[in-house]
Amino acid sequence: MAEAAESQGTSPSPARRLRRAGALLAGAPLLAALLQLPAMPSAHAAGQESQQAASGSRTVAVSLDSLSPSAPSDGDTLTVSGTVTNKGKQAVTDAHVGLRLGPELDTRSAIDSVAQRTRFEPGADGPEVGDKYVQKFTRLAPGVAQHFSVSVPVDKLNLGTNGVYELSVSLSGQTSAQPWEQVLGIQRTFLPWQPNDAGTKTKTTYLWPLVSDVHMTAETGPGAQQIPVFLDDDLAKDIAPGGRLEQMLSLGKDLDVTWVIDPDLLASVDAMTRNYRIQTGDGTPVPGTHQDVAKKWLAELQQAVAGKDVVALPFADPDLASLAHNGTSVTGSLSQLKDATDVAASTVETVLHVKPSTDFAWPVDGAIDRSIVKVATSAGADKVITRSDSLQETGGLTYTPSAARPIGGGTTAIVADARLSTAFEGDMTQAGATTLAVQQFLAQSLELDSQTSRQRSIVVAPQRMPTAPQAQAMAQALTTLQQSTWSQSQDLNAAAAAKPDPGATTKIPPTADYPSSLRKKELGRASFWAIARTQDKVDNFQVVLTDPSRVVTPFGRAMNREMATSWRGRTGEASSFRDGVEAYLDDLSEQVKLIDKSETKLSGRSATIPVTVQNNLVQGVDHLMLRLTSTNPTRLKIGGKAYAEQPIAVSGGHSQSVKFTTSANANGPVTVVAQLYTQDGQEYGAPVTFDVKVTEITATVMLVIGGGVLLLVLAGFRMYTQRKRAAAKDAARDPQVAGSAEEAQDGGDGAGEAGESADEPENLEGTAGRLTEESGARSRADDPEQPSDPTPDTAAESADPSGTGEKVDR
Repeated sequence: MAEAAESQGTSPSPARRLRRAGALLAGAPLLAALLQLPAMPSAHAAGQESQQAASGSRTVAVSLDSLSPSAPSDGDTLTVSGTVTNKGKQAVTDAHVGLRLGPELDTRSAIDSVAQRTRFEPGADGPEVGDKYVQKFTRLAPGVAQHFSVSVPVDKLNLGTNGVYELSVSLSGQTSAQPWEQVLGIQRTFLPWQPNDAGTKTKTTYLWPLVSDVHMTAETGPGAQQIPVFLDDDLAKDIAPGGRLEQMLSLGKDLDVTWVIDPDLLASVDAMTRNYRIQTGDGTPVPGTHQDVAKKWLAELQQAVAGKDVVALPFADPDLASLAHNGTSVTGSLSQLKDATDVAASTVETVLHVKPSTDFAWPVDGAIDRSIVKVATSAGADKVITRSDSLQETGGLTYTPSAARPIGGGTTAIVADARLSTAFEGDMTQAGATTLAVQQFLAQSLELDSQTSRQRSIVVAPQRMPTAPQAQAMAQALTTLQQSTWSQSQDLNAAAAAKPDPGATTKIPPTADYPSSLRKKELGRASFWAIARTQDKVDNFQVVLTDPSRVVTPFGRAMNREMATSWRGRTGEASSFRDGVEAYLDDLSEQVKLIDKSETKLSGRSATIPVTVQNNLVQGVDHLMLRLTSTNPTRLKIGGKAYAEQPIAVSGGHSQSVKFTTSANANGPVTVVAQLYTQDGQEYGAPVTFDVKVTEITATVMLVIGGGVLLLVLAGFRMYTQRKRAAAKDAARDPQVAGSAEEAQDGGDGAGEAGESADEPENLEGTAGRLTEESGARSRADDPEQPSDPTPDTAAESADPSGTGEKVDR
């Protein structure tokens, strides 16, 4: 930040220069006296001694496990403890551990340089404090670690003016190969010295993030409770005693910090306080059992944040940089960010009973460019938390300016100090690493305060998800800092409202300057296309539901999780999560479907065809249209045209059969397509295609007609033969009658024949009429309904697929 000047060799601050000048004047008489002393060894001999000392300065590893107090005052006793381990192949003899006080460090860059040195440098590392304040070892065997502890009164260190001093712990000894005393190992740290209150204290804001990985899926159980399903049980481990999030809570509640919370974490833990289930490898979720752990963690968090400054990130902490670089070209991506922001405040208020600030955006690692700022502010944020290694100072300031500064468009950049923010990113599992990180953090903070008499507001934004050891180191440093004489605590909202330094940079870096190491871990464009595809499916699905919230809410939050910053560097896991969300949505939408049908036979000119809609969801569906379409309307029409539609409403867990009236114009097969549509004309689900075999006049009908004609012919022939036979018998019994009959026949053949022809058709007609009526009655009793029937109807149809050769009941 202000170290641009320091790294280029610019002189220290005016106050620091005055202190230096005073020290030089005070040392002038001493320098004159030294000139009268005998000559010292030659430079060549001194150089050889330095090389010998430096050559073996890493033979022994020195671990500084504890330094107490971290920021001493007058009258304190400084105690340094740790271990020394011989890394060489020879034993070290006549060894001792001593303390060395180096010069005062007057710039932040000087602190960085000391921290990077590894070898002993006699001129820079200073002499040992004294023979009295050492711990001796007769022999250090190879590979063996031995503990040490050295205590020295602070007034014996001869500390000068207030400031930061280099403090080293060295082990001196000799080996059989080099039998003279030399420094064989050294570890450097820093000693902040500010025994009295500073004239102007720095206002320090420390962000305390409660952010986690994605744990909840979109899946919920049936019933009104909608039991949530978790990816795994890792969250229970994190909030259990000793877990990462439990440590963040137990340590943070005793500190004056600004809580930065992902609402998704709260929603997930809150869901665990009731019934929940956990995915397993075989796909069958099992009940979760950590309700008590979740309740305890939430209750403690509610107490910890009461009356404190709380900032809510957008739900699931979406990756702003990925969205800016890869998502803005995908329709609907910015709407997802807006939804995540809108739901953040209500989630925090519901779970924690505090009103959070939601106008802060925090890109990963505080890295910004113009596109990131534009996206971050699109959802309503007007303050962007960045970092000084991203928004770098270019104005030549000799001090670190306040964090807040306007960057245009009504947006304020909150520039966190990079050195302080990254102080605890390393491996803090070893006590030695923690001690060094704490001391360097305190040294940088004191050095920052001593840069100028101007009071400034400084923000520290650590890594999003500190490990438990990192959180412990952070808490240790903050405890000391908040009790120090040079810093005072301030919340983030106050820091954002602080008066900006007029010389602080406000120029946002271009997109090309975004770090390539961060860009490699971003969500790709395909990720946002997948999210958009899922959103389209949700939109198409929810319009047919009687209670859309049961789908819109869980899937809306799931899509927020698909954009989470925690997916960075986990491409495979992120893709698997997205696929799981979409697959579950497809499975739900397919619960509303058409039942398959096989070939259907249609006899006659008109009939009804039933189509069944099945709803296996818990809730009802409505606002659907079922369309039945004939692919050959010349042969078969539906409702008098090529297709017909009917509205659909089916209760949860039920089926409904819908009947369509059809009319046939010609024999032959016709393919018919049934398809569900939403009210806005979008296809819903897969279509069902089946064939209708149209037979206008069937073989059965022809057989009935032919049988009726044959009966008429046979009946007429029989009646004729019977009358002839009767007349012949009468003639044989009475000749006279026969003769007169013959005469009558001879004389009146024409009349007789005419009479008979007049009588017989009447009798045939009557007989044939009765026979036709009887045979027709039997035919209608056995035959299907005719096209002229006024009210064709269809019996209730099973929801199961129709059997082969199904015949429609008309």
